[in-house]
Amino acid sequence: MCLSDGRDAVRLGVIGDAGEIVEVGPTVAIPPVLDPVTVGVVPPKGERLEWLAGRLCELGVDRILLLESDRSVVRWDDVRWSRAADRLARTIRANAGQCRRPRWPLVDRGSLGDLLHRGVPIADLHGRLPTVSDAALLVGPEGGWSDAERAAAERSGGAVCLAADVLRVETAAVAAASALAVARLARSRA
Repeated sequence: MCLSDGRDAVRLGVIGDAGEIVEVGPTVAIPPVLDPVTVGVVPPKGERLEWLAGRLCELGVDRILLLESDRSVVRWDDVRWSRAADRLARTIRANAGQCRRPRWPLVDRGSLGDLLHRGVPIADLHGRLPTVSDAALLVGPEGGWSDAERAAAERSGGAVCLAADVLRVETAAVAAASALAVARLARSRA
């Protein structure tokens, strides 16, 4: 079995008959991520956010930014954010173990305005196709991006189309993560 702190080290271990760790090998450093992948998402309601975080972890996303937009359904104060962050950390830890991922994605709050200003593209039905240069994408809320948010995106990073039809938030986030993971793989092989 592989034991990980989720950040920068792993150790190989052996599990005994009673499920306890009986032998642990030396610590091995995990090299830093040189080409990080980020998905910003306006969270959906309910358990769909945990499902989404698990899939993004499995696809190799390095950073998950939770955003608020004009049409956000989920809005968190500090207490609700703390509870949500704890749930997401448990989900990510479980999914990372299942797919044997030693480095876990960071989950944080993000500023939609700041990301748009920095040129991060939004996912939108009328955008361009993903390219090998894409390393981050923003996924909107259930009701879609507002006209003001679309206009802000047009002035900076534009929009990327992930499918021929409108997708649910969690499906769009998985499609974005898949496109970004393939782009990173293509960059690494170039």
